Amino acid sequence: MAIIGAGFGGLGMAHYLKQAGFDDVTLFEKKAQLGGVWRDNVYPGAACDVPSHLYSFSFETGYPWTHRFARQPEILAYQQHCAQRHDLLRHIRFGQALTAARFDAARSVWTLQFAAGDAFEADIVVSAVGQLHRPSAPKIPGAERFGGQAFHSAQWPEGLDLGGKRIAVIGTGASAVQFVPEIAPKAAQVHVFQRSPGWVLPVEWMSPGANAPYSPAARTLFKAVPALEALDRARIFNIAELLATAYNSGGAGEAMVRRLCLRNLRQQVADPVLRAKLTPDFPVGCKRILLTSRWLPALTRDNVEVVTDGIRDVTEAGVRTEDGALREVDALIYGTGFAATDFLAPMAVTGRDGQDLRGGWQQGAEAYLGMSVTGFPNFFMLYGPNTNVGSGSILFMLEAQQQYIVQLLQARTQQGCASIEVRPETQARYNAEIQTRSEQTTYAGDCQSWYKTAEGRNTNNWVGTMREFRRRTRVPNLDDYRLQPPVG
Repeated sequence: MAIIGAGFGGLGMAHYLKQAGFDDVTLFEKKAQLGGVWRDNVYPGAACDVPSHLYSFSFETGYPWTHRFARQPEILAYQQHCAQRHDLLRHIRFGQALTAARFDAARSVWTLQFAAGDAFEADIVVSAVGQLHRPSAPKIPGAERFGGQAFHSAQWPEGLDLGGKRIAVIGTGASAVQFVPEIAPKAAQVHVFQRSPGWVLPVEWMSPGANAPYSPAARTLFKAVPALEALDRARIFNIAELLATAYNSGGAGEAMVRRLCLRNLRQQVADPVLRAKLTPDFPVGCKRILLTSRWLPALTRDNVEVVTDGIRDVTEAGVRTEDGALREVDALIYGTGFAATDFLAPMAVTGRDGQDLRGGWQQGAEAYLGMSVTGFPNFFMLYGPNTNVGSGSILFMLEAQQQYIVQLLQARTQQGCASIEVRPETQARYNAEIQTRSEQTTYAGDCQSWYKTAEGRNTNNWVGTMREFRRRTRVPNLDDYRLQPPVG
């Protein structure tokens, strides 16, 4: 069994497979270290916007977190801890970037080709590459001629010193709201180029005292009484579900969250002109809500400018806006997120009868429960289409998927089948439901977000609660699948 990627998806998948007795498991990781996005994103202030007690595996609780919202180094350390404790490191092949996977129907085997030139065969392939691993930078005229340092936040240079520098930040998403408050006090000037603002809630709304580290007494108490962590996990879960309901249904729930965000904006931004720039004109949840207490105060600093004029081009000296103004800078940072809707890129996945997986997704990616695609037997995805959550923990969603896939593979083994594949009518019915329900959510609002394709199709977000997804994936209905006996 081959797992592609050694982030949270791959590690959890390997754990559940081993727990079920499948020990012939190999994780193929393109980098020299595990960790996925938490290995790659080392920008100042990188942290999770979901509290640690929920952003962790249910099978590996009791970790001595130092903060309610864990920072990047601690999350990476937690992943390494899980890999060591559950004997996963021996299953990982590092430095193996998958370029192509092809299904051989005669043998019900996948052939995997890697960038280093190696080839492997596997009965089962599980993609755990995630949605947020390929940095996306806008195509701005003249960007290549900029004379200073230019980089994406996910490719932050080691040892970078921005003290006293003039900086342009393009983008105001979840990464920018974390690194701008860190660099602004050190920089001479920061120009934040905003295409559209985001709705902002303070982290204290999710967890009181969120910005402060856990006290020694609190950490001792969590260790001595494990039930306290379970209660806190349940508390965070229910708050996240309440917020998800506001996104999924709109109406009074969305209006209530909007009022909280507007009150927060009034409290943190006194200048009415700046406040108007930072007030969204789309529903809460259309773009990912920003949980932060530091972003808005950072934008009110004397050395920070919020620029809402469109960018005309980049010169050797800086960034020029449509009004002709040139802001000269020493560094240009793209906080522009990831190519989230381009699932599995740049890998080429070829299924039964030569079907090209990404070629079949020209109208937007789709999969049954985000995991299975008809025409691609013995191939599964974690964090696939429509499995992201606008509110909640992707680790909860991943564990539901991992346990579901294990049950399918157990059924395949018990019935002596060579392959298992979702039925086309099952996939079509499910995805029609997803798109119909998407139209009723705030994700369908008039905004640009990484949840949707350029045509406005929601390919990334789940349209219900985490509870609903867990209920629907608790036990597979084998009638939804074709289980084929060995050929001959």
